[in-house]
Amino acid sequence: MARRERVMRMSVEQPLWRALAGYRVLTMVYAIGLFVSAHDQVARPWVALGYFAVLVVWTLATLPRVANAASCTRPFLAVDLSVAVVGILLTRVAESPERIDAGAPTLPSIWTAGAVLAFAIKGGWRWAAFASTLVAVANLAERSGVPTRDTVHMVLLVWIASIAIGYVVEVARASERTLARALEIEAATRERERLARDIHDSVLQVLAMVQRRGAVIGGEAAELGRMAGEQEVALRTLVSGGLVPVSRVSEDAAEGALVRAVEEPDDDGAGGPVDLRSLLAAYAGARVSLAEPGAPVPLPPAAARELTAAVGAALDNVRAHAGAEARAWILVEDEPGEVVVTVRDDGPGIPEGRLAEAEGEGRLGVALSIRGRLRDLGGTAEVISVPGQGTEVELKVPKAGSASRGKAEQR
Repeated sequence: MARRERVMRMSVEQPLWRALAGYRVLTMVYAIGLFVSAHDQVARPWVALGYFAVLVVWTLATLPRVANAASCTRPFLAVDLSVAVVGILLTRVAESPERIDAGAPTLPSIWTAGAVLAFAIKGGWRWAAFASTLVAVANLAERSGVPTRDTVHMVLLVWIASIAIGYVVEVARASERTLARALEIEAATRERERLARDIHDSVLQVLAMVQRRGAVIGGEAAELGRMAGEQEVALRTLVSGGLVPVSRVSEDAAEGALVRAVEEPDDDGAGGPVDLRSLLAAYAGARVSLAEPGAPVPLPPAAARELTAAVGAALDNVRAHAGAEARAWILVEDEPGEVVVTVRDDGPGIPEGRLAEAEGEGRLGVALSIRGRLRDLGGTAEVISVPGQGTEVELKVPKAGSASRGKAEQR
C-alpha cells in the first residue's frame, strides 16, 4: 500500500509575528502624526525629519524580517533596538529643554515597544527584560535623570508587558513540544495497531496453523511446529510491545513553526464510495451464509476495507475456535445513520473471561483485528457469546463518521 506524508504546522507564536509587523507600521504612523501635529513647536525640526525618514525606510524595509522567528535574527534585533534607542536620545537634540520638561513624547514614541516585543517573541522573557532595560535607561537619559510621571508609566508598561509576553511565548513553545510528542505517540500507536492487525490476519495465523498441524503429524513436523510456536510467541510480544515511531519533528526555518510529519496510508478515497456487499461476497461459501439488502451499501473505500477485514477476522476466529465444520452467518443491515454487520456462528461459544485472558497473553485478534479496526472508524464492535450457544459479533460503522474520517485522511 502506498504511503504519503502529512505535514501539520503548529505555531502559536506565528500570529504574534504578524501582529508585531502590523504594530510597527501603525506606531510609525502614530509617531509621525505626533510630530506633524506639533512641528511648529519643535526646536530643530530638521533633526526630527531626518530621523523619521530613516524610521519609515527601516520599518517598511524590515517587514519581512519580522514575519517569523527564523528571519528575525540577533543582528537584526540589535540594529532594530539601536534605531529605537537612538531615536529616544535624539529627542534631546530635536526638542527644546522646556518641551522635554513639559513631557513632550520622544521621537519614536510607542514605536520603541515594537523593538522590545520582537526580543520577547524571539527569545522569551529574559531577552525582553534586557531590551526593555536598555530602553528604560535611554528614556531616563533623555529626561536628564528626572523622568516625568508619564515617562515612568511608559517605561514600566513596556517592561512589564514585554516580560509577560516573553513568558507566554516560552509557555506556548513548551506546549507545542508537548503536543508534538503526544501526536508522535498517537501516530506510533496507530501504526502499531495497524501492523498488529495485518500480522494477526496473516503471519500469526499461519504460525499457529503450523504449530497445530506439526503436533498432529509428529516426528520432524512436531519439531517444526514447536519452532513455529516459539516464533508466534515472540512475534506476539513484539506486536503488543512497541515499534519505531512513524513521525518526526523538525524546525521549519521558513515558517519558524514546529512541524510534524506523519507517514500514513495513502488511501485513495477519491474514487467515491464502494458497495460493501461486493467485498463481503467473497466470504460466502458452503458453511458461510451471507444475507444482504437488495440495494447497494455504500461506504468510503477505507471504511469498507477495514470493516471487511474485521468480518474476515471474525470468520477466522470461527474456524480456529469453533472448528472447520462450524457454520457461520453474515447479516448486513443498512440503517439510516450506520451500517451494521453481524457475524454469528453455531460453535461452542466463548467461556466468560476468555477474551480478557487472551488479550493479556498477547492474543490480540478480537482487540485489534476487530475492535481496533472499528474504533479507528468511529464505530463499535460487540461480542456476545453464551457457552454452548455460539458467538455473535456485531459491527457498527457510522456513515457520517467514516466519510468524514476518509476526507480527513485525504487532507
